[in-house]
Amino acid sequence: MVTKFKSLDAITSTGALLIVRLDSAEEALAVSEAAIEGGIRALEITLSVPGALDVISKLSGRYGKDGVVVGAGTVLDDHAAHACISAGAGLLVSPNLNPAMIETANRYQAVTVSGAFTPSEIVDTMQAGADIVKLFPAEFVGPEYVRTVTAPLPQAPLMPAGGVTPDNVKAWFDAGVVAVGVGSSVTKAARPDGDYRRVTEAAKTILQAIGEARG
Repeated sequence: MVTKFKSLDAITSTGALLIVRLDSAEEALAVSEAAIEGGIRALEITLSVPGALDVISKLSGRYGKDGVVVGAGTVLDDHAAHACISAGAGLLVSPNLNPAMIETANRYQAVTVSGAFTPSEIVDTMQAGADIVKLFPAEFVGPEYVRTVTAPLPQAPLMPAGGVTPDNVKAWFDAGVVAVGVGSSVTKAARPDGDYRRVTEAAKTILQAIGEARG
């Protein structure tokens, strides 16, 4: 069984959470497996993926024993939270703050990455008990926003989601984030020709960039 502490470590030790938001269960499963092969240890299957709960169940069954934390994304309330945890999710991610979702996750020792944007939302999210604050949408503000916000809130465990690439990941970590949400640069790498080895290589590339950014 993957404990909450191990789940958090899967995110913070690698510095990456893979956001799998794709058009089919088959593609989501193939991309996830290829990314895990490339070193990804924490990923979320968004509930917008058809058959998302089945994908979560399959992945957690196959990789949970290896220390990979498989989670659910776009979890908006406590009902969805319970369904995802029942399917095997050890991680719940939301674009917004829903205290009941966090409460349910904490009851079952699932990690929460809860969305916020403004300083007030960030503080409210921490106060509600979220483990990591997802800065969303991050592409509209950039690393300087993190640096500005963490000046008065150095305790905020921020994770930007949106627009993170190997080229800019160092700027995010230099600004003080604890991890980054990684999306299409990895998950859509196989789209040109259907070769999922491209996903594996893209995962290795972003993880190498994170390692170098952290020194």
